[in-house]
Amino acid sequence: MNHHSQTPPWKPTACILCECNCGIEIQLGGEDGRRLIRFRGDRKHPASRGYACEKPHRLDYYQNGRDRLLQPQRRRADGTFETIDWDTAIREIAVRLSRVRDSFGGESIFYYGGGGQGNHLPGAYAAATRRALGSRYRSSALAQEKTGEFWVSERMLGTYTRADFEHCDVAFFLGKNPWFSHSIPQARVTLKNIAKDPDRKMIVVDPRRTKTAELADIHLQVRPGTDAWLLAAMLAALVEENLIDQSFLTAHTTGYEDVRDMLARVPIATYCEHAGVSEALVREAARVIGRAERLATFEDLGVQMNRHSTLVSYLHRLVWLLTGNFGKKGTQFVPTPLLPIADGKHKRDSPVVGARIIGGLVPCNVIADEILTDHEKRYRAMIVESANPAHSLADSKRMREALKSLDTLVVIDVAMTETAQLADYVLPAATQFEKAEATFFNLEFPENYFHLRPPILPAPEGPLPEAEIHARLVEELGALDPALIEALQAAGAKGKEAFAMAFLERVMSQPEVAGLAPVILYRVLGPFLPTGLDQGAVLLALAFRCALKQPRSLARAGFTGTPPEAAGKLFEAILASPSGIVFAVDDWDEVLARVGTADGKIRLALPDLLEVAKGLCTGPRLSNPAFPFVLSAGERRSFTANTIFRDPNWRKKDADGALRIHPHDAADLGVASGDSVRLTTARGSAVVAVEVTGTMLPGHISLPNGTGLANREVDTDQGDPSGGIAPNELTSVEMRDPFVGTPWHKHVPARLEAVCNQSGPPS
Repeated sequence: MNHHSQTPPWKPTACILCECNCGIEIQLGGEDGRRLIRFRGDRKHPASRGYACEKPHRLDYYQNGRDRLLQPQRRRADGTFETIDWDTAIREIAVRLSRVRDSFGGESIFYYGGGGQGNHLPGAYAAATRRALGSRYRSSALAQEKTGEFWVSERMLGTYTRADFEHCDVAFFLGKNPWFSHSIPQARVTLKNIAKDPDRKMIVVDPRRTKTAELADIHLQVRPGTDAWLLAAMLAALVEENLIDQSFLTAHTTGYEDVRDMLARVPIATYCEHAGVSEALVREAARVIGRAERLATFEDLGVQMNRHSTLVSYLHRLVWLLTGNFGKKGTQFVPTPLLPIADGKHKRDSPVVGARIIGGLVPCNVIADEILTDHEKRYRAMIVESANPAHSLADSKRMREALKSLDTLVVIDVAMTETAQLADYVLPAATQFEKAEATFFNLEFPENYFHLRPPILPAPEGPLPEAEIHARLVEELGALDPALIEALQAAGAKGKEAFAMAFLERVMSQPEVAGLAPVILYRVLGPFLPTGLDQGAVLLALAFRCALKQPRSLARAGFTGTPPEAAGKLFEAILASPSGIVFAVDDWDEVLARVGTADGKIRLALPDLLEVAKGLCTGPRLSNPAFPFVLSAGERRSFTANTIFRDPNWRKKDADGALRIHPHDAADLGVASGDSVRLTTARGSAVVAVEVTGTMLPGHISLPNGTGLANREVDTDQGDPSGGIAPNELTSVEMRDPFVGTPWHKHVPARLEAVCNQSGPPS
């Protein structure tokens, strides 16, 4: 109970449970005033405008988690941990990482994370630590999900696109359930508006009958892993029935003839049968899409973590490109980001396995091999920040083995995660509500926004914001010249223009120094920013970059003048806007000009992917008699949120993460909801309770994400203290996309056996 006599104020911040990061307001309370007790949508937020779903109401389980770290930890020889002071931790970590760098090169120091959900500023500051160490290779959760889509978009359009669902006639969701996973502003409001409008249509491709699928006009309940066949059949129907936009193709694309020749070979009826969807329904969906004035589409993890994921991303783009749904209101657009995160460029391969690196991100499924292979260029040390690869990457057993083999493992996080439990040093970070923080998932159009969230409560004694941690590491590594800092401080004393000129001349124009810019800004500019916003100092450099790249977009939002002037205005507005600001205003007439290919034409024909598409005719069918079920390992449900909530008591229902199964399969096994089965894959086995539901297809089973965490501090009467099973104890690194290495978590061959003793493993 809150004992304050006055009602506590509402403090603006954002939800951190999905990429939308909706603006919310929070009231603090509890005996110590540090509990997050009441929540509501922030009407001043430029994107969410007061919208919020039910998930943020449980955020106190994150802020006040029972396994919160408060002091730096060092592993003893016996594997236990001891508390040490910050000076000792920073000094010893710098010594150990320097030793690895000097012995094997900085490229042997691998970085993972830096972009936990809503926690993106640490990645910017970590770039300075990586530069000081010469660290070249990195990865993050994006490499488990989006790199195939990024790569295809880069090759076809030279840029990344999103879609305008607010104004579309037809919404097409591919492996996407935005009712729970959101990804579009005011997701549930938008979905309801489309569903109730007789002049608008919604099409959903998903093997599960999700909440979004229930709202849809057409649900293509595809057999798991056969989305490529379904899309190929749909595209062939579009061409056969002349539902393409020939004028758009002629004016803005190349390679249509090669695509048309591939599609002419598609046996539509056979492909539909293989996908488990009637040809009539596929053709109906194709007609709705082909006749739409404005089609908006979204693909997500249901296909991006599945068989043929990169091919599906390619075929998906052909659906909206062949029908001309690009560059007009209600269709696909190219946003103005403050910091581009959807990089699809392929510049190099990983040093040991030779895996294709997209956007600078090493494929997650090869990281263990990059460490464990006896190779001169293997990774020998690792910094993990705001991430939990020991739990979240495929084949947790193999990943744990890799992490244990490293010379040095440093983890920066708010809690003692599964990865932290394997570390040599664990550095406690401030939570997202105890520091200035932001997300770079800013992908709206025509008005794009940015939200620097001020802290709503101070950090307890001990944890530090990541900006301070990285600044101390860079300084201890001897990479920061004190004379440079003094010169910039002196310039700053003369005014903003003098500082800007000195920063451009002394930092940004010097390649050997520019990589340290985040920490330099934090040290020089941070102390002069409003209280609590010092971690936002790096945004000045990002504002300047955006002013150089997109001056017209910023000018339309009111940030005019030369690039330094516009950047300065934008930076000051960000600092002064606790609910976020619109920083860019775009024009639909400019979208086509943002195609980034050499000649400005969209490349429809990607020869390697066309060859794979042709091979679908004769390729192997997806079946395995030894493992007759297909497991989706990591389904988003109403009470799942990755691993940000470590206490299983946060879940009001489905506390142990039941295995969902179709009634026919349950009957064959002789089990009912609440009974236990033994779930086995090629990599592992576990006993799990089942939930029998007609939302699944026969032969398709699913586990939620975010369960099976080793939280030893929790007392619960809701089942196993770990709160379910960890899905990646059952997944394999070998099951990955051949182009970009994304895992097939949504298509894990499995088998089931009934368990006699329902209270645990069979006797």
